Amino acid sequence: MSLQAISSFELAPGVTAGGNAPLFIAGPCVIESEAHALALALQLASWRREMRLNLVFKASFDKANRTSMKSYRGPGMKKGLEILAKVKRETGLCILTDVHLPDQAQECAKVADVLQVPAFLCRQTDLLAACARTGKAVNVKKGQFLSPWDMAHVVEKLVSSGCSKVLLTERGTSFGYNNLVVDMRSIEVMRGFGFPVIFDATHSVQLPGGAGGASGGQREFIRVLSRSAAAAGADGFFMEVHEAPERALSDGPNALPLQDFPGLCKVLQAFHRLAREGSHEPRDRAPRP
Repeated sequence: MSLQAISSFELAPGVTAGGNAPLFIAGPCVIESEAHALALALQLASWRREMRLNLVFKASFDKANRTSMKSYRGPGMKKGLEILAKVKRETGLCILTDVHLPDQAQECAKVADVLQVPAFLCRQTDLLAACARTGKAVNVKKGQFLSPWDMAHVVEKLVSSGCSKVLLTERGTSFGYNNLVVDMRSIEVMRGFGFPVIFDATHSVQLPGGAGGASGGQREFIRVLSRSAAAAGADGFFMEVHEAPERALSDGPNALPLQDFPGLCKVLQAFHRLAREGSHEPRDRAPRP
């Protein structure tokens, strides 16, 4: 089966979505401190140069959907954007961060190259429209409660609001209590909308609320699901990384150890290339069931 032709666009100088090279979105779940974010970004920037990675740095200034009121949420928007601006200046990395409210979009767009709409908010029309009007690329994570076909409405909201740089991210679907599954058909279906599709390799192995007052995770499945997504035609990979996941302030159980990142990138680059080299058969559009 051949891969659908999709739009390709630049997120920042030298960083392309939907092109011949896979896009890697990587960083900590949440900004833990300025020093931590900068140190992690510097390491990722080094690998970007050495491996010629198509790389975006991600970090959230607020995790508004934590399981418990006692969970660490982040430094807040003002301080968080200051930290991300410093990361951008000192590393030259393209920046992605989450936007939770419509009135945050314009301020975040002053720093971030990509605005991300969290999965639980993917149907919020005002939020999508506000992000679209900034002129920046917008990455929307498919809600755990949505079918891939339903993301067509998300795309329509963004495009009709002026966004031409759309990214869609598969991050698993709720399957009973405290569990997610990934339907690899989602990648093919969502690519059919004409925009790049990213596979969230770390949130897809999350166990929502599975640790009582926090989410659990099964990071041992990050590699197999990532390879499967690459073979299915994913245009990029989202990975939360941390040098010591057991000490991470958010999503540690499903984070990829930082030292494993370059090795996994090499594997996914190879799978990405093979998926496209073997994509010559006539393609039938994936039907809605």
